[in-house]
Amino acid sequence: MNLLAHAHLSGNNNDILLGNFIADAVKGKKKLNYKTEIQQGFALHREIDEFTDNHFLVHRSIARVKPYFSRFSGVVMDIYYDHFLARNWHDYDQRELPVFAAHVYGILTRNVFILPHRTKRLLPFLISQNWLTAYGDFSGLQHVFNGMDRKTGRISGMDKAIDVLKQNYDDLYADFRLFYPELMEYADKQLKLIIEEVNNIK
Repeated sequence: MNLLAHAHLSGNNNDILLGNFIADAVKGKKKLNYKTEIQQGFALHREIDEFTDNHFLVHRSIARVKPYFSRFSGVVMDIYYDHFLARNWHDYDQRELPVFAAHVYGILTRNVFILPHRTKRLLPFLISQNWLTAYGDFSGLQHVFNGMDRKTGRISGMDKAIDVLKQNYDDLYADFRLFYPELMEYADKQLKLIIEEVNNIK
């Protein structure tokens, strides 16, 4: 899953959300430099990714677009799924998406001094271009894909990702609608186990 989904699946603890959000940018033993709740976010991120990477519905979605994006198909699908989440936000959360996005940006900004370099470098663009809400419309999504295509030296085919999404929209969205409630339930269960494990150690 991508940025919006990871933030959404973090429960009500701001430090866990922060850890979940930045986990990919914190490598190896550097994770131990963060406080317990942020480390819990790292653990939750890992569980979410493992569940997603091994789910047959996600595999089916990736197979639908593999002819267009080859080895970049999984990355594209992460962003497509964030699009479906943003576009249908009220099916999964009672808060307004712009309010939730502002909440996430606030957490990142307040913790800017402990953000990994990769996230710190990304933060101004994330906020100024309002990525978390931009996923919900095609113009914002195109901007994200154009940037990612440039990063890959324009070999990913992501500049055509909106056209591919439109061509396969109903099938991909059907996969997401079945998958995301399962992921929400799994993430909630895993988060409770992660917190319980830490409390038992204490």
